[in-house]
Amino acid sequence: MTDAGSTSGPVAGVIGQPIAHSLSPLIHNTWLKRFGLPGCYERREIAPEYFDRDVRSLLTQEGWVGMNVTLPHKQAACDFCDCLDPAARRLGAVNTIVTLSDGRFEGRNTDLYGFRTNLENAPGWSRTGRDAALVLGAGGAARAVVAASQDLGFRQIFIANRSLDKAQDLALALDHSNSLHAVAWADISGLLPKCDFLVNTTSLGMVGQPPLQIDLTPLPTGAFVTDIVYKPLETALLTQARARGNRVVDGLGMLLYQAVPGFQAWFDPPSTPVVDEELRDNILKAMAV
Repeated sequence: MTDAGSTSGPVAGVIGQPIAHSLSPLIHNTWLKRFGLPGCYERREIAPEYFDRDVRSLLTQEGWVGMNVTLPHKQAACDFCDCLDPAARRLGAVNTIVTLSDGRFEGRNTDLYGFRTNLENAPGWSRTGRDAALVLGAGGAARAVVAASQDLGFRQIFIANRSLDKAQDLALALDHSNSLHAVAWADISGLLPKCDFLVNTTSLGMVGQPPLQIDLTPLPTGAFVTDIVYKPLETALLTQARARGNRVVDGLGMLLYQAVPGFQAWFDPPSTPVVDEELRDNILKAMAV
C-alpha cells in the first residue's frame, strides 16, 4: 500500500483485488472538481488475508473518511464494521464504509439504491407492470437486484441460476412473503411469457466472458429489460431486447448512482452530485482506453 499523500481535505477510496480496472476514482474526483471541494479518492489493492489489518490502517490515517468495497471483500467488510445500515444488514454485504463522528466504522450498502435509482430514471420504467420479475444469477449483485425488485412491488420474483442450491439460498435469505422462487436455468424460457421485468446479474456477456445465450422470443414486448454488465455497454441481451421493441436500460447507471450516497457521506457537498450525460461520456471514454 502507499500513503494517502499530502492532498488536503478528506480522503476516500476503493479497495478490492484486483482494483486497477475500477472507475470509481474517475466518478468521485469528477464530482470533487465540479463542486470545487478539497479532497481526493484513490484506488487501493488489498489482499483478502490482510483485509482487517490494511483497512484499519487506512481508515485510521489522518484524513481518511471512508471507502468503497468491491470484490472480493463485501462480506468481510460486514464483519469488520462496528455497525451496519439497514440495507447492509438485509443483504449481508457492505460496499461503502463511513467513519462516524465517534470513530466507529459503519458499513452501508448502496448497490440496492444504485440499481433502483437507475431504473426509476430510465425512460418508460413507470409503465412497467409489477406482476413478475426474472433475475438471472444468484451472486452478490443478484441480492441487491432481488431486494430492489421486492421494494419496487413485484408480486413474484424468479431467481434462475445454474446452481439451483445457490438460488434457493438467496430466496430463503430475502423472502419474507413467499414471493421469491428459485428456478433452474433450464426453466428460463418457460418463465419469459409471464415476465414484466428481466435482469441479468451474471457476468455472462461481459467482455472476456462467455455469452449469455437466451432467446427472448417468448418475452412480452411490453417487458422491461436491463443488464448490470456495462462492459460492453450494449450487451447482446440489450441488443436483442431493443430489436424486439422492449424498453431497456444499460448497467452503467447502477455504477454511477451507487456512488452518490458515499460521496455525500464523505465529502459533504452542498447538493446531491448529479449523474448526467457528461459523467457518462467521461466514463465511456475511460472504458475505451
